[in-house]
Amino acid sequence: MAMEALTMPWKQLLLKALESNSNLKHSSYFQLATIGSNGRPSNRTVVFRGFQDNSDKIQINTDCRSHKIDDLKYCPFAEICWYFTDSWEQFRINGRVDVIDGSNADPVKLKQREKAWFASSPRSRLQYLGPNPGLPSLSEQPPLAPSLDPSTGPVGAFCLLVLDADQVDYVNLKINERLIFTSRENINGEKFWTSEKINP
Repeated sequence: MAMEALTMPWKQLLLKALESNSNLKHSSYFQLATIGSNGRPSNRTVVFRGFQDNSDKIQINTDCRSHKIDDLKYCPFAEICWYFTDSWEQFRINGRVDVIDGSNADPVKLKQREKAWFASSPRSRLQYLGPNPGLPSLSEQPPLAPSLDPSTGPVGAFCLLVLDADQVDYVNLKINERLIFTSRENINGEKFWTSEKINP
């Protein structure tokens, strides 16, 4: 089967799917699967926070105290499964995840983390001031509503995840088409994509 070299073809398909399903609030949610140190998979629903700059890297905001961070430190590879109910399209996006927390030594990555923080809503930012996710709730009383100065930068618990895709499995059930996109590097070390049509 012939393969063709492309720049970011699956990203264009994904942007089109997001646009054609934009009337559905759940279209910006997808599942992120990781592998824990016990060898078992974990899956959860997260929010798409856009592509990083003009790249094909997918951004996800999360709490650095969540279990997914331990999983990604153990195994930095993850897979997204994203299904669009109106257009009957599925994207399975596999790649390596960069965990960018406040202790990151790279000033460019810290700037990206800060940019992601200010791009999220004030209400979304407040969740990072709550108790540790996944631990037993010790109080019968509802926690006091935290307050946060909107001009303050990222709090310690805020973490930016950046998934750098290396393979995308795309299925369009309306037209019964399936494509596999695989990233490669040219002789200059620049990333490019190949596309192959396969049986659904």
